[in-house]
Amino acid sequence: MTTGPGEAELARVAYRRLAPVYDVENPVTALEQRAVAELTPSLAGTWLLDAACGTGRRLPPVGRGGPERVVGVDLVVEMLEVRSGASALIAAADLRALPFRAHTFHVVWCRLAAGHLPELARLYGELARVARPGAHLIVTDFHPAAARAGHTRTFRDERGAARTIEHFHHDVEAHAAAARPAGLVLDSVREPAVGPEVRGFYADAGRLDAYERQLGLPLVLALALRA
Repeated sequence: MTTGPGEAELARVAYRRLAPVYDVENPVTALEQRAVAELTPSLAGTWLLDAACGTGRRLPPVGRGGPERVVGVDLVVEMLEVRSGASALIAAADLRALPFRAHTFHVVWCRLAAGHLPELARLYGELARVARPGAHLIVTDFHPAAARAGHTRTFRDERGAARTIEHFHHDVEAHAAAARPAGLVLDSVREPAVGPEVRGFYADAGRLDAYERQLGLPLVLALALRA
C-alpha cells in the first residue's frame, strides 16, 4: 500500500484490472495473513467460507486434517478466473447478498473487503445469516490509522501504473456497531503494525526511510467475532 494522488477507482473496476498482479504480497497482506492465522480456530472438519476471496490464494485444501468443505466468493469474476483452490467451490457474488442458506458455515472469513463498502450493516447481516450458531467470523480491514497517516489502497497494475481503489474508513466501533444487531459478539481485536516482519518489503522498494517513520503504525484491523 502506498500513498497516491488522484481520484480513487471503484473497487469492482480496479480489481478487474489488478487481477493478474493481485497475488503480489505487500506489508498489508503479510500482516493480515498473520492476524487471520492467529484468530482462526482449528479448521479440521469445518465448513469454511471466504467471502471476498479474490483469486482464492488463501483458500486451504480440503481434508487431511483441514476443513471438510471450502467455499470462496468474490464479486469480480476476473479475480476468480486467475486461480482458485483446487478443492474449493467458487462463486461470483456480492457480499451483501450471499447465495447460501442460513446457518451453513462453521468459520467465515471476510478479508480486506469491508472497507470497499460505505456502510457495514448489510455485510454483517449476511455474514451472520450464513454462519452456524457458535460459528467463528474473522473480519479484516485496512486500518483507519493508516488512512489518517496518508496511506491509500493503491496497487500497480500489469503495466506498472498506480491505481488507487475507493475505500471507506471503518474503525473498531463502526464494525462492532454493525455486528451487534446481527447477533454477533466481538471476541478480540488485532492491530498488526509496521515492524521487523515487513521490513523486507520496504527494503526491496528502497523505502527504508519510510519504514523508520512508520514503525509502530497499524496497517490492519482484524476482528474475531462469534455468532
